[in-house]
Amino acid sequence: MHHFQYKNNELYCESVSVTKIAEDVGTPFYLYSHATLKRHFEAFNGAFEGMNRLVCFSAKANTNLAILHLFASMGSGLDIVSGGELYRGLEAGFSPGKIVYSGVGKKIDEIDYAISSKILMFNVESLEELELINSRAKNLKLKAPIALRVNPDVDPKTHPYISTGLKKNKFGIESDAALEAYKAAMEMKNIQIIGIDCHIGSQITQVRPFEDALTKLKLLAGTLKELGIIIQYLDMGGGLGITYSDESPPHPVEYAKALVNSLKETSLALILEPGRVIVGNAGILVTQVLYRKSGKIKEFAIVDAAMNDLMRPTLYKAFHAIEPVKKTEKGTIIADVVGPICETGDFLALDRQIADVQRGDFLAVMSAGAYGFTMSSNYCSRPRAAEVMVYKDRFEVIRQRETYQDLNKGESIPSFLL
Repeated sequence: MHHFQYKNNELYCESVSVTKIAEDVGTPFYLYSHATLKRHFEAFNGAFEGMNRLVCFSAKANTNLAILHLFASMGSGLDIVSGGELYRGLEAGFSPGKIVYSGVGKKIDEIDYAISSKILMFNVESLEELELINSRAKNLKLKAPIALRVNPDVDPKTHPYISTGLKKNKFGIESDAALEAYKAAMEMKNIQIIGIDCHIGSQITQVRPFEDALTKLKLLAGTLKELGIIIQYLDMGGGLGITYSDESPPHPVEYAKALVNSLKETSLALILEPGRVIVGNAGILVTQVLYRKSGKIKEFAIVDAAMNDLMRPTLYKAFHAIEPVKKTEKGTIIADVVGPICETGDFLALDRQIADVQRGDFLAVMSAGAYGFTMSSNYCSRPRAAEVMVYKDRFEVIRQRETYQDLNKGESIPSFLL
């Protein structure tokens, strides 16, 4: 059960009317259910009950401070891919010792920040990165704990833009080169080898790709042990999918069972980096219909949310269900749901059967809690949307809507133009 439900034909988030929030806050805005966020984290973490594990929420899915703080208070770790995510994580209350730093392009200042913060470990993506981390750790008179991100060449059966575990992808070190990279790391005085990492993709709806990747990592761990390299952590990344339309992803319990069975004879601690599966269905994007427009071959519902607010439909042709905030007896139409941006690619849905909405009606874009606000931009000088969280029968704005003045922050006109 999730906590976006209709009561008397009106959409509620927990015990709060979505219409009421829209009228108070304005549109567009992202809306999150506290109860759903909490339940999803507990369900995922609880699926691995009895196993030595650390669940590290993937910050890139949603970096709102309130949401990060909630997970930190529940004992979560954090998976980050930038210095900014490290900063936000620390501000939200995450212990540095529960933070893992992934990402293929870490900069010197970000590496220094993470080493100085004493994070749990770096997931290293290349030999040059490993050498740089060793050098920076030496400069700081510290040791940097690391895992090497191994690219296991496993097909995750997902969209090619979010597949990350194939040889042709930019991520990680190919399996046959990983052993040599570990040998190189052994010789580096300011490197502490503590783990193996992989991440094969996102929105994965089958267990088998995870099992295949894990099999390869276990073989590598065994070979490393023969060389005297004792691995403490096996980081399986994230990637477990959710239902947007007709997908049937495995339940976390099924996912956990597959991993636990494979690891039960080892002493490895498991690190998991879920993002979408925790927050995806815990949030929606609420938008208002600005105009209806009829063409000879197309019907359009023009709304005040755009591709800058939710990029996934444009970027991935991703499906998000679109529901009326208030149900009526008017029936349905087939229409494109489009935004105000001057791009043909600015759409939330194409040729979609939706409610026969009119100007002023509110629509809810479902399953928008992951990779929604975090991927938003100011394209066309559009202020970014507000974010709101509901807790039982009350709500609070957890990110103010940007103003026009915010758009100019940090900019200046140089003296030679004045």
